[in-house]
Order: sequence, then C-alpha cells, then structure tokens
Amino acid sequence: MDQQIQTLLQLAIENKASDLHLLAGMVPTLRVNGELVPTPGWSVLTPDQTKTMILSLLSPKDQQTLIKERVLDFSCALGKHRFRVNAYFSRGSLAAAFRVIPSTIPRIDDLGLPQILHQFVNLKQGFVLVTGPTGHGKSTTVAAILSEINRTRRTHIVSIEDPIEYLIEPDQSIISQREIGGDTLSWQRALRAVLREDPDVVFVGEMRDLETISSALTVAETGHLVFSTLHTNSAAETIDRIIDVFPEGAKQQIRLQLANVLSAVISQRLIPTVDGSRVPAVEILLSTHAVKTAIREAKTHMIDNIIQTSLELGMISLERSLANWVRQGKVNLSVAQSFALRPDELNRQLRQLDPSANGKPT
Repeated sequence: MDQQIQTLLQLAIENKASDLHLLAGMVPTLRVNGELVPTPGWSVLTPDQTKTMILSLLSPKDQQTLIKERVLDFSCALGKHRFRVNAYFSRGSLAAAFRVIPSTIPRIDDLGLPQILHQFVNLKQGFVLVTGPTGHGKSTTVAAILSEINRTRRTHIVSIEDPIEYLIEPDQSIISQREIGGDTLSWQRALRAVLREDPDVVFVGEMRDLETISSALTVAETGHLVFSTLHTNSAAETIDRIIDVFPEGAKQQIRLQLANVLSAVISQRLIPTVDGSRVPAVEILLSTHAVKTAIREAKTHMIDNIIQTSLELGMISLERSLANWVRQGKVNLSVAQSFALRPDELNRQLRQLDPSANGKPT
C-alpha cells in the first residue's frame, strides 16, 4: 500500500469520516457527519498521485480489470479498519470513493434504531428490506441485526456482498461471507448455489436487477430469512420498485410472491443533529393483512395511510420518526422539514406530540 494512501485512510479514521474521495485536480475530501470537507494539510492531487495510490491497493489481476472495465468495487484494510472502495475514471484519470467501515459492528440500540428491529432477529423466515439513499446507514443496520442473530441464535448466516463490508466473527452462529469476484463469479450464481449451502439466514448485499430480485424472492419463498437493501425513499416506493422491475405479464405473480414473503421494510435517513452528529429517522412497514392485500391488489398508494394508522402495531412513518427527534430537541425543525417526504404531515405529527407547538422552525 502506498504511503500517501495509508496517511489519507488514517486521517479518515481519525476524523470519524464516513467517506474519503480522491479525484485528480482536487484536494482529498472527507465526508464528516454528512458534510464534505477538504483534508487539512493536503494540496490538489495530480493524476499520477491518484493512479499510484489506487493501483497500490490492487493485485495485478484487479488492476487489469479496472483498466478494462473502467470501474471496480473492492475492499481494503488498514490495521483493524476496513474500507469499501469504488475505483473509477473521471476525465481520463483514476478516482476513488472510500467508505469507512467501523472496526466493530454497532448494536441496534447504539444506533438509535426503533426497538421493533429486535423482533426481526427472531424471525425464522421471511423477507426484510432495508432501504434509503446511499450513505444513510443501510449496511450498518443490516450488520447490527445479523450480529444480534449471531450472538443469540445457532444459525448458518450466508452473506453475498460486493464487496464484503463488515466482517462478522462467528459466535453462536456459523458465518459464510461471499464476495462477488473473489468467492463467486456473479450474484446469480451465488444465489442459485445458496440453497445448497444449508442457510438459515441469507443477506443479499444489494438487489440490483430483475435476476437478483427474483432469486432473493425465491430464497425467501423456500422458507429462509432473507435480508437485502434497495436505494428507495419509502416503503411504498420499495414495493413499487420491486414490482416495476418485472415485465408486465409477470407483475401479478410477483405481487403474490412479495405479499406472501415480505416481513418488513425499514426505510431510513441519517439526519444532522443540533450537536453536529447524525441520528436515524426510520419508517417501518410491517406485513399485516392490510399490507398484503394492498400489495396483491396493486394498491400500494394505500401503504402510507396504513403505516400512519398502525402505530400500535409497531409501524412508524418517516414524519413521525422525524417529529420524535424534533420533540426530543435532537434535530431542528427546519432540518427535519428538509428530509420529510410530506412536510405538512410532519407538522401534524408535531402537533399531536406537543399541542403547543407552533410549527415554526427551531
């Protein structure tokens, strides 16, 4: 590993950054609490610098793949710290985005997530989706749930990732973590093979296309507990995204499949707090009879209303979650409104929690 990249990765760790960006013609940049900041003490990088730093992390074979494909996902380590890396070309020069993976897997309660997530640990079968924008903690949430399963149940957990992010050390469970490219040639091959590997719990790192989504649904349908992630903004949008991937003639069958296997959708954002950190605002959809019916009958427009009227069952809307953080004084109202999908609903939730609230930004 090149000395310069070692120094930059160490700076990312010391500054508690979530990401490090290397681009020719720019100062190395960190993302700290959601904000991009130039790395102190560094000048603008040259194309030769970015090339040397990035290639020093790769084997000759992976270097050839990057040059040929013009993009490469991989992981690297610095001591006990790991990084998920996407190397790519920008204006003809090598560039890379490094995601910092914490050295220890945080627990559900440490992340400030809803208590109902502990219930997902005890599921024996089903389909649990964790969704949200890039960089808003989806992988960390899944890792926290899998880690609790590992600590409390005797299961075989199989993960298929590109690349592997959190390393899960076996405790009560046995762990098989498979990385695309190194341990298996493709998502499709890995998912076809997983049923022969005697899994109890399967984590599909990301559902990117029709084949991956179809295979993940089949694994869940055969009586396994499946976790996966999607880049969607809400629970209702998640259902629509899955169904819309399929051809028109297959959509009704997929609605039936999804309604039968879905256990929950966790849709989350990391929200800046008044003290400069971030907390999760989380929408929770549970697969009740009403939800299953809405999916089967292509009435996903009803899901938001189902969530809002099912608080006693453990469901929560994004706006209710945001309102809770505002009410606790952790998040400014103006910030919460910028993240709300329905700002008027956020104001209504605040009035329910505190009738004296005047709806003005704090």
